[in-house]
Amino acid sequence: MTRVDLRAIEEAHERIRGRIHRTPVLRCASLDAMTGAEIYFKCENFQKTGSFKIRGAANAIFSLSEEEVARGVVTPSSGNHGAAVACAAAWRGAKAWIVMPKNAPSVKCRAVEAYGGTIRNCEPTISARREMAAEVQAETGSVMIHPYDDDRIIAGQATAAKELLEDVPELDVVLAPVSGGGLLSGTCLGAKGLSATVRVFGCEPEKADDAFRSLKSGELQGLESSDTIADGLRASLAPRTFAILREHVDGILLVSEEEIKSAMRLVWERMKIVVEPSSSIALAPLLNKANRAAIEERLGARGNRLKIGVIFSGGNVEMG
Repeated sequence: MTRVDLRAIEEAHERIRGRIHRTPVLRCASLDAMTGAEIYFKCENFQKTGSFKIRGAANAIFSLSEEEVARGVVTPSSGNHGAAVACAAAWRGAKAWIVMPKNAPSVKCRAVEAYGGTIRNCEPTISARREMAAEVQAETGSVMIHPYDDDRIIAGQATAAKELLEDVPELDVVLAPVSGGGLLSGTCLGAKGLSATVRVFGCEPEKADDAFRSLKSGELQGLESSDTIADGLRASLAPRTFAILREHVDGILLVSEEEIKSAMRLVWERMKIVVEPSSSIALAPLLNKANRAAIEERLGARGNRLKIGVIFSGGNVEMG
């Protein structure tokens, strides 16, 4: 189904590199000591619009024809993707309609509006987002920019893992959050396109575990709604991302709400940087002995000190 390969990822990177940040890879000695691993944090919380989403949005929107740009774009989003689409659309002079759940964090709504996007609110369910986005598209004639069920989006998101493996080519493992699967699919394709030995695991809230259930059952499982604190991880896999993950991902690690909060506090305290809950989930499994053991067992590396890449997906969190 997907046409995303290393060449498509390289082309996406060339298309967007002049508009995005090449985000830093940071280390933290205290977190290394706590986990028994060497961790390399790819800090997309420092990315433009505050998350990795600008990579995919910019690649998709800068792939549009002038005729498509003139029609404008529409997307359903819980926040970060919407802000990224609004920003990239502004760069191309296109109008952007962003369909957001009415319970989306206000910090993310303000970001969409600051970039010039027009918000249409809907009920906080996946079907409501999809239906309203289709209504807006029919009303305006705009081009749909799906948050993850789009090869252009996946190729753009893959550039984060590409940069990480270019900076730290000897990584054993990469951990990334999973929601709709755009980032994790891209991470699998980008990382494994550069390294034949690296393993990739997705990190998912127990309260929004559709990817875990889908891969376990072999059939796509839905998730209509969730109240996980990781508000950016409340979407479900699409057939496209499910197919990629079935072939390439090495496992999904489930994380409790308290583990997500604890990991976020540790990052704030030890690294002195702000990450949102949907980011901290990529560190959380390494703080859990059972999940660390599962990773080591999958690699046949029990007791070894692994080099692990962690993708911090964003830093847009409501303060106070």
